[in-house]
Amino acid sequence: MIDRDTIKRNIDRFKIEQYIAEELDKPGYSHTEIQKTPLGEKIIIHTSKPGLIVGRKGESVRKLTEVLKTRFGLENPQIEITEVTNPFLNPHSVAKGIIHTFNRFGPKRFKMTGHKSLQNIINAGALGAEIVIAGRGVPSSRSRTWRFSAGYLKKSGDIAENFIKKGSAVAHLKSGSVGVKVSILTPDIDLPDKVVIYDKSVQVEESSEEKTETKTEKKNEVSEKKTEEKSTDKKETKVDVKDQKEAKEKEVPKASELKEKKETKVDVKDQKEAKEKE
Repeated sequence: MIDRDTIKRNIDRFKIEQYIAEELDKPGYSHTEIQKTPLGEKIIIHTSKPGLIVGRKGESVRKLTEVLKTRFGLENPQIEITEVTNPFLNPHSVAKGIIHTFNRFGPKRFKMTGHKSLQNIINAGALGAEIVIAGRGVPSSRSRTWRFSAGYLKKSGDIAENFIKKGSAVAHLKSGSVGVKVSILTPDIDLPDKVVIYDKSVQVEESSEEKTETKTEKKNEVSEKKTEEKSTDKKETKVDVKDQKEAKEKEVPKASELKEKKETKVDVKDQKEAKEKE
């Protein structure tokens, strides 16, 4: 029962993605993601031109939500539109662009479109890329496969399975169906076999700079200590001067008291002499 439920859920998800891709078959459309949340299903539409997808005053988004409710039985679908910042590093948008050129001009110019789109991917900063175009009319009536590759691209291992971005699209032409498969190794992926070699001169310069920094720090510490000692000496001298002034001020009233005592003694002597004369 669990396996049947998962299979049914995946089939419904594939049908929703296919319907959205057919309805929004425009140059800016890339791909859709469906996420299950507690509030309901969240449908994320990736596009390089969000204005074309949203429509005038959000009419196309409103219609899409109604169709998802009535036709596919989604209770509360939440549509979110995200802008693709660099469409040349998105394999879905690159594959869609190649298919749009095939629909407009036919598959006769497939070599030019393949090389041009590959060059755009490398110029955008990709480490490696591969474009495979297969089908009838490429270039003859028989179905053939052409491969365009540039840069460094892993074919096996964990990076090839989980980190390399892949996208595909199909063009239905008069001559037959033409499929496009795009694989891109983006620059934000750190490869395990990547080796960085540093020059010795750079290391010597860095070490000399560190030594000079330590010397300057030590000099600054010594100068700070000297300034602190000088400031403490100045404070001590100021305190001594204040103490001397206070002592002098205390001594001054003692001298005045002595003078007063002497004057009183002189007055007593004069009084005695006056009495004797009488």
